[in-house]
Amino acid sequence: MSHIILEVKDLVKRFGGLVASDIQHLEVRQGEIHALIGPNGAGKTTLLSQLSGEMKPDAGAILFEGEDISALPVHKRVQAGIARSYQITTLLPRLTVRENLALAVQARTGHSFDFLGTVMDETDLDEGAINTAARVGLSPELNQIVGTLSHGKQRLLELGMALACEPRLILLDEPMAGTDVEESHNMGTLMLSLKKQHTIILVEHDIDAVFRLADRISVLVAGKVIATGSAEEIKHNPAVITAYLGEEDAEELEVNG
Repeated sequence: MSHIILEVKDLVKRFGGLVASDIQHLEVRQGEIHALIGPNGAGKTTLLSQLSGEMKPDAGAILFEGEDISALPVHKRVQAGIARSYQITTLLPRLTVRENLALAVQARTGHSFDFLGTVMDETDLDEGAINTAARVGLSPELNQIVGTLSHGKQRLLELGMALACEPRLILLDEPMAGTDVEESHNMGTLMLSLKKQHTIILVEHDIDAVFRLADRISVLVAGKVIATGSAEEIKHNPAVITAYLGEEDAEELEVNG
C-alpha cells in the first residue's frame, strides 16, 4: 500500500451559521487518483480551497507528507508541492501557450525578469514551457494565442500551468466541465498517465468518468465524508445510494460498468 501523502483531521469551515465542511478524517495515498463526489453544496470545492491555502479553516489540521501545512499561504504550498489547476494563475488570453507556461515555470523557479517581453529569452523558462506543453498534448499549439484555443484545450493548459509548478499533489476542480466527449476522453487519458508521477485529488460531476478513473472515492454530503472506498465499494454502499446516487443511478452505473 502506498504511503499517505495528505491527511485531513477534524477540518472545519463555517460561513456564519453554516458549516461548509466538517471533515473528521480523510487520507490520500501517494500515486492515486482520489475523487471527491457529492451533491451540489456538499463542500467539495470548499475542501479544495482549504487544501490549496485559498481558504483558511476554522479548526483542524492538514498534513502534507506528515507536516502540518494548515497555516501556510498558497505560494508556500505550491513550493511544498501542492498545485491547484487553473487557480494557481489566471490564463492570459492575449499571450501564447508558450508564454503562459513560461510564466508558470517562472512562478515555481523564482526566476526574475523585468519585462514580460523578456520571458522567452530565458532558456530555462522556454525549455520548461516546451516540455510542459508536450506533457499535456499542446505542442502543436505552443505558439497559438490562448484566447483562440478551444475550451477543452484551455482546460489542458490550465492543467499544464499546475504541472509547470512540478507538484507532487494536484488538485483538480471539474477539469472536464464544458468539454465535449473527445476532450473529456483526452483529459481522462492524461490524468491516468499523470498519476505515475503525481497524486491527484479530483472533483468532477461526470460520475461515469469518476468511476472509470478514480482509484478511491470519498463521498461528501453536507460537508462530511460519509464513505471512502473503491468504485465498486461506493456503488454498493447503502449510505451513498440513499444520500447521493439513488437506486436508479446506482443500477445504471452497475450496467455501464
